[in-house]
Amino acid sequence: MTLRAAYDNQLRPEVPDPVPAGVTVERDGPLVRICGLDAGGFLTYRDLGGLTGDALDELIARQVELFRQRGESVEWKLNEHDEPADLADRLRAAGFVAQERETVVIGPVAALAAALPVAPEGVRLREVTSRADLERIAAMEEEVWQADRSHLVRGLVKEIDADPNSITVVVAEAGETVVSAGWVRFPANTGFGTLWGGSTLPQWRRKGIYRALVAYRARLADQRGRTLLQVDASEDSRPILQRLGLVPVTTTTPYVYTP
Repeated sequence: MTLRAAYDNQLRPEVPDPVPAGVTVERDGPLVRICGLDAGGFLTYRDLGGLTGDALDELIARQVELFRQRGESVEWKLNEHDEPADLADRLRAAGFVAQERETVVIGPVAALAAALPVAPEGVRLREVTSRADLERIAAMEEEVWQADRSHLVRGLVKEIDADPNSITVVVAEAGETVVSAGWVRFPANTGFGTLWGGSTLPQWRRKGIYRALVAYRARLADQRGRTLLQVDASEDSRPILQRLGLVPVTTTTPYVYTP
């Protein structure tokens, strides 16, 4: 099985399992609609079941109308290899706006887990679950991205409360300062660990912290018997991950509708 087929078959649609309290998962034809986990809604699917033309436009229009009524934004996660080929055009025509494209990279856990996670001197890696620590992570991300990240805390708290074994959050700290953080999810009934986060304060970049966080989380995945790691990689992290042996299988672009 190719890595992309493993990604499609095991990781799509991206649905939390178990579903956290206060989160709803609804089906609309081939589409899965998730509400209450993040800042807005999330639309995911394995594929669109061959929908094209007017039928596809109607499916898209239903989501726009629903989130317009809710007064919430919604993200449609579009992969480069999704059919039909004009899907991005149809999303744009319905009012969705493309965000920054990421590269989906996948690689074997074993080689990464064999490397010792070496953080630079004065930096330690620590697993966290408390709301206070999650709020410190959000504050670090707000400094990096200059945008509100409070939704991150709400979402991670819900996931940890629903099943603490489904996700592990790791911070990199220098003294009392959170300098970077990332989490690994262990999607049920898959061979994957999936890596998220990884934002690092500007003055702490290029010191090997991100690489150490990857190795640390790879070891956690290895301990769970997971054999593959998957990351939606930004252009900053993609070269690092490729040097560590992960390979690109497709790209993913969030298309966001904001009422």
